[in-house]
Amino acid sequence: MNWIYITESASALNSLTWTVVVVGIGIVFLSLLIVYWFFRYVLTFILNFRLKSFARKKGIDPAEVQTAKTIQSGEVNAAIAMALYSYFNELHDVESGVMTIKRISRHYSPWSSKLYNMKNL
Repeated sequence: MNWIYITESASALNSLTWTVVVVGIGIVFLSLLIVYWFFRYVLTFILNFRLKSFARKKGIDPAEVQTAKTIQSGEVNAAIAMALYSYFNELHDVESGVMTIKRISRHYSPWSSKLYNMKNL
């Protein structure tokens, strides 16, 4: 009798499981697409609008202002990347990688001394 209920609930769970998986994956990809669109188009539009409004305040013709896409070219980005790469590589010293350990045998060490663990009465 109990086996019948278990198999019925398992078959209902299988159909719901696939539905939840498909809907979950769809939500994730839809949210990634929305984030891509936001950074690709909406953010560029906002930056261009702010550049043009700033140009109007300064008295410059908005048609002469560079847009957000043309502010930096690929050569400028490559030069910045190479400068950062060379800067971060020069921060560390070049070491030999050899570690030497000098062993000293001491019979008395305050770390293992029982004298410091005793209470004076």
